[in-house]
Amino acid sequence: MATRLHDLSQAGTAPWLDNIRRGWLRSSRFREMLDQGVVGVTTNPTIFQKAFTDTDDYDDAFRDRAGMDPTDLFFELAIEDVREAADQMADIHERTGGLDGRVSFELPPSMANDTQASIGAAADFFRRIDRPAAFIKIPGTSAGPAAIEESIANGINVNVTLLFSIESYAAIHEAYIRGLERRIEAGEPIDDLYSVASFFVSRVDTAVDKLLPEGSPLRGTVAVANAKLAYQRFLEMIDTPRWRAIAAKGGNVQRPLWASTGTKNAAYSDVLYVDTLIGPDTVNTMPEGTIEAFVDHGRVERTVDADLDDARRTIARLEEEGVSLEDVTHKLQEEGVTAFEKSFDELIAALEEQMSAVGAR
Repeated sequence: MATRLHDLSQAGTAPWLDNIRRGWLRSSRFREMLDQGVVGVTTNPTIFQKAFTDTDDYDDAFRDRAGMDPTDLFFELAIEDVREAADQMADIHERTGGLDGRVSFELPPSMANDTQASIGAAADFFRRIDRPAAFIKIPGTSAGPAAIEESIANGINVNVTLLFSIESYAAIHEAYIRGLERRIEAGEPIDDLYSVASFFVSRVDTAVDKLLPEGSPLRGTVAVANAKLAYQRFLEMIDTPRWRAIAAKGGNVQRPLWASTGTKNAAYSDVLYVDTLIGPDTVNTMPEGTIEAFVDHGRVERTVDADLDDARRTIARLEEEGVSLEDVTHKLQEEGVTAFEKSFDELIAALEEQMSAVGAR
């Protein structure tokens, strides 16, 4: 049965699920979400931590692999889940010509500022996952562009994560282009290479709102304005002779992916960061609560390039209020890296605890 998620795909925005659990993969739950219109999956350490601690889905695996190093065990279990998700989405991957049916796997957060470590780990995990639908997630930090370029040049699909500013986005898009150009120069195919740029949304409003006076009309508006202007930069970057030359050889656009789209402020619409960012060549990765809300009462119409003058005025007024969006987004990226490192440490600690609880250690 068709749902609003199918309509969303038709409008150009691919709905992905921002979660993964072994219990869903091994029951009918994940397949039900795919039938509902979900066409991709993203993962991160926080998601896996919740899956390990909130369910007993992994207890048998803990017992079977008693004595393993917890970090090695995490990667082994995570790779198994990523493979299973990719296999269950193989029909979507084929039907969309490789565009969707995608699943993302995050590099260890400790590598976020280490270019060489990221390059090596991206190649290793891509090989171990061994699924063409896999994306390796590389943060868009200052160390990111070189790692992204090298990974693309090596034929690895990349999901660039933790993007908040348009400047960072432009830098990683340039890296994507350079990676494709290197493959062309080397006589390697590029038509089977894909990338997305994960632009975080709701966290921007959460941070900016705290800096604005109570009752400011700018509250709850900056994140969408920022994302809309990022989409305009995307359109500018693919409307150049340089990109057209790459596209003529089979290059696929690096789609903007709207991440962090669950509404954090109960005063705002629970589909705010979906309804307002719909349009061609985009992805929206949503937690299941946001998916359920959108299926129930979301509105499907092209909005990602609507009201652009308002978006520009919003950003200009923010600066007039004394709030530097550049400072906010820089801090958010730093905090994002720190938060993922903390989640990863907590994940490993939780894994050790769960293994002990089932007698695996």
